Order: sequence, then structure tokens, then C-alpha cells
Amino acid sequence: MTGTTALKSPKITLDRFPLDVVRDLAITNGVCVRPILNRVLDTETGTERVVGVSCGATLASKCPPCAEANRRLRMQQCREGWHRDTEVEAPELDADLEDDLTDDTDDTEDSDEEESPGDETARRVRSTRRRQDAPDLPRLPMDKRTVGTSFHAPNGKTYRPSMFLTLTCDSYGPTHRLPYRVPGKGLVPCGCGVHHGQDSPLLSTPLDPDTYDYRRAALDALHFAKGVDRFIQNLRRCAGYKAQYFAVVEPQKRLAPHLHMAVRGTIPRDTVRQVLNATYHQVWWPAHETPLYGPETGQDLPVWDELAERFLDPATGVLLPTWDAALDDLAVDEEARPAHVVRFGAQLDYKGIVADDDTGKHSKVGRAIGYLTKYLGKAISETFGDDPDDLHPAQLDHMIRLHQHVKVLPCSPTCANWLLYGITPKDADGNVIPGACDSKAHDRQHLGIGGRRVLVSRQWTGKTLTDHRADRAEVVRQTLAAAGVEMEDQGALSVTQNTSDDEQPRFIWTPIRPGDEDVPTHKEVMAYAITKRIRWRTDYEQAKQRARDGTPPPDTPIRQLTIAPPTWRHDTGGHQSWIGC
Repeated sequence: MTGTTALKSPKITLDRFPLDVVRDLAITNGVCVRPILNRVLDTETGTERVVGVSCGATLASKCPPCAEANRRLRMQQCREGWHRDTEVEAPELDADLEDDLTDDTDDTEDSDEEESPGDETARRVRSTRRRQDAPDLPRLPMDKRTVGTSFHAPNGKTYRPSMFLTLTCDSYGPTHRLPYRVPGKGLVPCGCGVHHGQDSPLLSTPLDPDTYDYRRAALDALHFAKGVDRFIQNLRRCAGYKAQYFAVVEPQKRLAPHLHMAVRGTIPRDTVRQVLNATYHQVWWPAHETPLYGPETGQDLPVWDELAERFLDPATGVLLPTWDAALDDLAVDEEARPAHVVRFGAQLDYKGIVADDDTGKHSKVGRAIGYLTKYLGKAISETFGDDPDDLHPAQLDHMIRLHQHVKVLPCSPTCANWLLYGITPKDADGNVIPGACDSKAHDRQHLGIGGRRVLVSRQWTGKTLTDHRADRAEVVRQTLAAAGVEMEDQGALSVTQNTSDDEQPRFIWTPIRPGDEDVPTHKEVMAYAITKRIRWRTDYEQAKQRARDGTPPPDTPIRQLTIAPPTWRHDTGGHQSWIGC
């Protein structure tokens, strides 16, 4: 078989199938259920198409196939960097790629510093002395290497062990727990006197919600990422090399964040424990214990004064202090204390993972990576369950109480919630709405964890997620090529493809807006994409089977079978069609 083979689109009456049936079929076949529709105009032929692009959601509640694709991509990223034995050059990233990788913490002296809002080159520096209640840490000469130590056995085999760490937050009060056995005493029940089962909805909810420290729990969640940065910084100093990491932030059942971290190389368990006990992060912000404005206080919210270009108290007309002024007052106060101190809990889970020959999901490395990325597709608020209507009253009350603190506490110097505490946020203008910060950290879905859920050091693999996607596509291309099948061109409609006459782009993409006429329905887009995905998977499985059987490829390459998109509209201006995601 030579040349391009085109299959006619099957004559399917979509009206026979409800939307939920097509959606379930799309999920089964890994097809996006929320495709984003775009018009693509070919300036050379005048042909216009409607192209469905995958939404790229990372939460399964929005799009299960896209969330699973993201999880598998992260699994590949984790596996590729965990036990590598060669150095990785730090990538030079432009602004468009910064979000794919996490900035490494530097190796500066111990200090608790606050950047000056007015001058990026100046820094507000607090005392560089460590807290008296934090133990000192050993410090080794820093080696520039990023790979761990290899060990050579007498039988000639080389081992490259690495670590899997789990860090948790501190306790905020007693919670319901499973019974545990004490020698000579039998099973000890929960603090409430009940022997809870594994499926009890009360597990991890507070025994006494009124005494549970929700405010500290909310502050720890809002500043959790800073604590992780400081832990990595201290760990590198004590290890003597620039340890690389792949970490995932997840909620515990009590809704407090905890961290699963794959670290390249091994560090003694006692050293890691010592680093954990000595790590803290001080938040040198103005005091914000009690709101001064807002519905809960009975005081009207501050208002913007156009003449002074400042917020003021609506009752007295007094201008609120700026962020700079508030920090200046904090700097001259000898009795000032940090607004909050982030610490980790005493619990530490440390596992040594050795790179084994079996790279499948049942190997030690495969199981660890699967556990590390298991809940990436779940939102923080879905810890107790996907449906809020099915939550136990104790679970719902616990979530509501925590959210009440998260939604009013400030998350950053520019947070609009500072106005509730009588302070003008950094760089504020008249568009700032008091108490209405747009950060997702204040949402009930995130409960304080507003940053990235996956934290990756830059020299983990030296690649961005775009690079890893290209690697996965290359594996498929090589598999098909080994069977004599040419892969369909994935960049056929690329915006970077120019016309033959000049440097103008050949394809012009325009997003379809709600209310646009003469566009296919999402059900039609999904149905076509499902058909295309099934055909693609059939070609891929046949190619792998040929490789296993040792069947030589044909002399003439076979083009990958494509399915002609069904026509959805004709007009005098030219032929128009649509293709799925």
C-alpha cells in the first residue's frame, strides 16, 4: 500500500446518541471532552476549517482525558530525571518557558529578608541570626554536581540510589483517627472514645472545631511554598551538592498541604531529619491578626481617593498607610516579631529507591512515581470526595471553617485583602476591590494552595514540558517508522508555517466565540475525534506488533491512515470543513 489512504467518515447519526454517551466514549478513548474550537484559514487555498484543540485541563473534574495526559507527562518527567547519572546543564529560559520549571533556591547566607517594593535592587534585611528555638545546621563545602553518588558492588553492578521524601505540616489540634494497638492494653480508641473504621467520614476532622487552630492552618497553606524553598536550600547546604528534586504538593485528609518529593541522590536519614527540624520561614509582613474593615467587623470598606490616589477610611477620611510605610514601621520596631513562622511537622517519611532494571509500573521506581503523581488530577477541595453534596456534615464544616480564614488572609504584598487590615496593598490603584483578591489561593477549590502543584528544579532534566511532549511524540514516530508507517504531520496547520511567496503566516487562527453561527457542536467534534483516535491507536498497536514479530518494513513507506473530516458547511466563498482535536 503506497501513497495517502483516506477513509470516508462513517455515516453516524449523532442524534441517536445522547451527549453523555459520547462524552463517556471520549473519556474511554482519551479524547478531550471540552475541546476549544478555532477557525483556521489557509491563505493559499482560501479553505477555512474549524479545529478542535484539547483544553489542557489538569483537573479530572474538568476534563478527565486531559488531566490523565498531564499526569502521564509528569510521570515521564519524574522518571527521566530521578536516577540519571549524567550532569544536566541549567536551561536558559525565556519568559514563555518560565512556568514549566521552578526556580532553584540560591545558596546565600541564612537570612530572613523582605524585598523592598520601591526598588528591586534594594532589599529589606532583617537579622541574619537564626532563631534561638531552631537548631544549627552543619554546612559542607558545596560541590557543583547535581547527580548522586554511585556505588559499585563486588559483582560489578552499579547502584544509583535516590530518595523519596514526604513532609507534612505541624498539628493544629487533635483530629479523629483510627484505633491503634498498644501491647498489653489492646486497641486504643479515638479521642472521642469511638473505634472508627477505615471508611468513617469523621477521620481527620477536628475533635473540637472551636479549638482547632484554623488561622495557623490557613497561613501555613498560603506560605507553604516558601517553607519548601527553605527546606531545599538547607538540604543542599547539608548535603554538599546541588540536589535536584521533583515534588508534588497534595492535601492530607485534614486539608493541610503535604509534600511528596523525589530527590536525586541519597542523603543520610539523620541529616534529613536534622534539616527538617531546623527549617523555618519567617513572614516579615505587617501584623494582620484581626480585620479592621468588612461586613464581619461592622465597618465600611476603605474607599479610593482620586485626588490623593490612596485608599482612606470612609468614616474618618484618614489615608491608609502604604505598603512601603507599613514595612518601614516594622523595620524600626525593635520589638517586632514576624507575622507568621512556617514550620514542618515532626513526621518524616524517608525511603531509599534504587534504580532497577525493570522500568515498568510494577518496579520500585514505577510504583513510587505512580504514588507521587496519583492525585495530580484532584483539586484540594476534592479530598473528602468529588461531590460536595455527599460530604458528611463534619467534613463540610471543617472545609468551611478553613475557607473562612483563607479567603480573608493576605496571600502576597499585592493582595487586596490587605485593605481589610487597614493597609494599602503594594502597587494598588483604584481598580483594586477591598477584600476581593483574584488569586486562586483564596478559592474554596484551592484552600490556600494557590501556586503550582508540581515543583521541579531546573536541572532535573533540563527540559520544559514542551520538550517532554516532543519526546513522547518522537517515540510514537519511531515506532511507526520501524513498521514502515509515516506518522501524520502534527504541525500541518502550524502558525509558524509561512506561505511560499513571502514570510507571512500561511494559516491564521481565530478563536470561535459564543454565539458564532455555522459551527459544529461539541458532540460532533468529540465524535469525529473519537473515530480518529481509534484509527490512530489501531495503527500504533499494529506497528508495535510488527516490531515484536520482527516483520521487516515495506520498501515503500506507508502513510498513516487518516480520516477525512466530514463537511459541515459549503458556501460560495469556498469549501469549509471541521476537524477534531
